[in-house]
Amino acid sequence: MADFFSTAPGIALIIAAQCGMVITFVMVSLLFMVYGDRKIWAAVQMRRGPNVVGVFGLLQTVADALKYVVKEIVIPAGSDRTVFLLAPLMSFVLAMVAWAVIPFNDTWVLADLNVAILYVFAISSLEVYGVIMGGWASNSKYPFLGSLRSAAQMISYEVSIGLIIIGVIITTGSLNFGEIVRAQDGNLGLFNWYWLPHFPMVFLFFISALAETNRPPFDLPEAESELVAGYQVEYSSTPFLLFMAGEYIAIFLMCALTSLLFFGGWLSPIPGLPDGALWMVGKMAIFFFLFAMVKAIVPRYRYDQLMRLGWKVFLPFSLAWVVLVSFFAQYGLFGGAYARWAVGG
Repeated sequence: MADFFSTAPGIALIIAAQCGMVITFVMVSLLFMVYGDRKIWAAVQMRRGPNVVGVFGLLQTVADALKYVVKEIVIPAGSDRTVFLLAPLMSFVLAMVAWAVIPFNDTWVLADLNVAILYVFAISSLEVYGVIMGGWASNSKYPFLGSLRSAAQMISYEVSIGLIIIGVIITTGSLNFGEIVRAQDGNLGLFNWYWLPHFPMVFLFFISALAETNRPPFDLPEAESELVAGYQVEYSSTPFLLFMAGEYIAIFLMCALTSLLFFGGWLSPIPGLPDGALWMVGKMAIFFFLFAMVKAIVPRYRYDQLMRLGWKVFLPFSLAWVVLVSFFAQYGLFGGAYARWAVGG
């Protein structure tokens, strides 16, 4: 049996099993995310939320997913049928394949790439096309306007996210997520993590992640009061489900990136406690809770306010931070907190 797993079919089987484990984790997490999002929103509004289907309403998300699957797929007569159906599939698949480079523990990763951050950036950039294709193929002005809004919004805040991550890369000296987490390991526990030296950028990254994933208060592409329902207004049944699933998976990916880049990933916050994947998953759950709370309590921005915030506030601030971090790293200031590659090398 050991000899079989060293052959090409055996290696392919191992990779397929690993991919299946990651997909299963993400899809099960998706069910709990939708349930948690609705429960948190209900609690803020002093409602019960899902509480009928299953124990504590836990199967409500499963029931909703089944409802979408069995409904008829309605395709507008004037739409581009191929592109119309390809758009939600593209959004879902791209959101899923980004998880290939996300480590849940030391060496627990599908592809331990040295340029993992560039891989995630490439995938997240391509996700814009699914939204644009969906809006254009619908052959309706409201989905098209929603897709244009989404494209402008996602591209604008990708710039800020990229500059923020450059500061982390400068401090670590690596594009590998595992190296970034290991650079945050130390005797001070959570005070060794990057949230402390990169403290201002944590807030900018979180807000940019909200805008990048079209989450409230930056859900302008789906502003019901203005655009009916945004780029997916003509979608129903399974295609709409794929759009929604892709959006939530992208949100969960942002939670994972926040954990890896600033909060130590799988590292324990208290020295002496064992590290492990449970810390990583727990941190991701905490950040999703913050995403849900923002959705429940913050009013929606106007579109001009959103773009002004991205280009006139976040972009200059994050660019200035890159210059500062470069200066701190070059001269080894603050005890080498901004030049950890020098310690390791």
